[in-house]
Amino acid sequence: MTNTTAESRQTLAPTPGRVPDMTLTAVAAPPATNRFLVPAAAVVTVVLWASAFIGIRAAGHDYSPGSLALGRMFVGALALTVIAGLAGRIRLPRGRTLAGVVVWGVLWFGLYNLALNTAERTLDAGTASLLVGLAPILIAVFAGISLGEGFPARLLAGIGIAFAGVAGIALAMSSGASDTVSVALGLAAAVLYAGSTILQKRLLPKVDSLTMTWLGCLVGAVACLPFAPVLLQELAAAPTSATLSVVYLGVFPTAVAFITWGYALTRTTAGRLGAATYAAAPLAVLMSWAVLGEVPTLIALVGGALCLTGVLVATLRLR
Repeated sequence: MTNTTAESRQTLAPTPGRVPDMTLTAVAAPPATNRFLVPAAAVVTVVLWASAFIGIRAAGHDYSPGSLALGRMFVGALALTVIAGLAGRIRLPRGRTLAGVVVWGVLWFGLYNLALNTAERTLDAGTASLLVGLAPILIAVFAGISLGEGFPARLLAGIGIAFAGVAGIALAMSSGASDTVSVALGLAAAVLYAGSTILQKRLLPKVDSLTMTWLGCLVGAVACLPFAPVLLQELAAAPTSATLSVVYLGVFPTAVAFITWGYALTRTTAGRLGAATYAAAPLAVLMSWAVLGEVPTLIALVGGALCLTGVLVATLRLR
């Protein structure tokens, strides 16, 4: 889940045949005070994104996927409205840019959350995070197709390793048809994540980050409005702990994490910052183990390790 800003859009020219760093930007050297604040913001972002998988599992026992998505986006939109209003930085785009942001909001804040929420009905939080962790490798694939960056050998090798890992996870979760569907939905969430990132990359030169995040979250909430009657019914019956999990998901992984990500991204290169997100999946596994008592099977853990290895092989350049 990445979010770049309008202040850091000087991208490096791509080299044919090289896996693109979709968010690599050139920025000025940061002041000394940012040496501590930037890493702190990055840590907050990664921890909150990892915790979202646990929050979904905690709320998913009492809220269905659609109502959970609507509740999360509603709370997130409210929080972002307050933050954007205080910042005074809302500048609505027009024409094709506005249409693009609307599509991005439906994909990222709407369909992504529906797919992930549904997947976590049967998948534990750790396994779901490992599947979604394939997004960086899919971003490289989409960029190779849409931006003409090609498919170098290390990208192909990474794809092979990562999807061997997916096969391992699918094997570990093959106890029933619903589990197989959940694995497919986890992969669909990763595809939506990657596709949304490519679209976001194209839109950011035309709209500032805070406006795009606020508007996208608002669009996601509107897209989920058909689930409003179910949300009201479940809200009346759900325990306070589950409702607080929904509020947590909206305020922290949805609103706060995007803000801390944007803060860090304006003060360092996105290539360096993006590498930190690789920690989200293993961190989610540990959180799921500690908070929910969920321990993925050994085969699923091995498959997840292969997924992460494939992502690293495909997306990290040796210098």
